[in-house]
Amino acid sequence: QVQLVESGGGLVQAGGSLRLSCAASGISFSVFVINAMGWYRRAPGKERDLVATITRDGSTNYADSVKGRFTISRDNVKNTVYLQMNSLKPDDTAVYYCNVVISRSDYWGQGTQVTVSS
Repeated sequence: QVQLVESGGGLVQAGGSLRLSCAASGISFSVFVINAMGWYRRAPGKERDLVATITRDGSTNYADSVKGRFTISRDNVKNTVYLQMNSLKPDDTAVYYCNVVISRSDYWGQGTQVTVSS
């Protein structure tokens, strides 16, 4: 069973930075390949939205609201995806969820809270 463990959330002032990590475990990654990895977020009272995704070969996609401020990366040996968040704004306050796609199935982390104070 795939397990995703997220870390790195917290409280930061506007203009600050945070780095989120999400490590996948629980299955044999020599048999099952992680395809896309990504981060989504749900702000209070809103639906869950895409933040950024990255394919196995490193192609990235970002929401317009985070372009130029956030950077997604992955380590295929550690089965880990990262989200470096710079120049944070109060509007970035949300629960951030890690997502991985393995054999066309989606798996989600438990979420980590990011709060940006003004």
